[in-house]
Amino acid sequence: MAAAGLRTLLDRVRYEVLPAKATEDKVLAHVPRDVVVTVTASPVKGLEPTLDLTARLAAHGYRVVPHVPARLLRDDVHLKDVVDRLRGAGVDDVFVPAGDADPPAGPYPGALPVLRRLGELGGPFARVGITGYPESHPLIHDDLTVQAMWDKREHATYIVSNLCFDPRVLGEWIARIRARHVVLPVHLGVAGPVQRAKLLAMATKIGVGESARFLTRHPSWFLRFAAPGGYSPEPLLTRAGRALTAPSAGVAGLHLFTFNQIAETERWRRALLERLGG
Repeated sequence: MAAAGLRTLLDRVRYEVLPAKATEDKVLAHVPRDVVVTVTASPVKGLEPTLDLTARLAAHGYRVVPHVPARLLRDDVHLKDVVDRLRGAGVDDVFVPAGDADPPAGPYPGALPVLRRLGELGGPFARVGITGYPESHPLIHDDLTVQAMWDKREHATYIVSNLCFDPRVLGEWIARIRARHVVLPVHLGVAGPVQRAKLLAMATKIGVGESARFLTRHPSWFLRFAAPGGYSPEPLLTRAGRALTAPSAGVAGLHLFTFNQIAETERWRRALLERLGG
């Protein structure tokens, strides 16, 4: 990838963080105010920690994007309450995945009904993100994930791709969705720099049940993070080349999964920008 293209992606980052006890302090200490912070939601802990951290970070001047998984919403009243709380905190951007809660907490098995309901509520958020799956979803056929993006496109303003470690797969996926006339801008989901020991510690902190699911679903990740010095996303970004920076790709920036290694992620980004002359 040309230096200019990589600099552009690094200047348009979103940091995904987990709503843990120390997250607020880590963000305040290491994340510039012009970096968007997205806050995950746990099927174990529910939406409350996400909403609480979102409000606190927004009060500090960050642009915050909370995850609002459909399967964590108990009913229509709960959805309206979430909307009111987020709007009251000044939030104008939400990410709406289906979520992993099994069974769902309420009547929403997937994101599309929630997106439609938000439309019926007057479209309270200026920006709404949905999920894309460059690598196969363990439960959903690839063609169905692309179809789902098509179905949700009228209710959303952008796509966040799930983690991908294969530059070829990433490039082919972008080409596929554009060929299907899914034209929403894409924020590429990429793992930030992290070592396996720290990733394992993070997974354990999520909670015993959720940690087990995390490890079961992503066993191949840990091989990548086991390399000396840990994992760095730079080779993936470099090898993906023009597939990520071509105007037809419609890539809006990077969505970095920090695994709460927030200081390490920001140090990596600044160091790479400096090497690139940014």
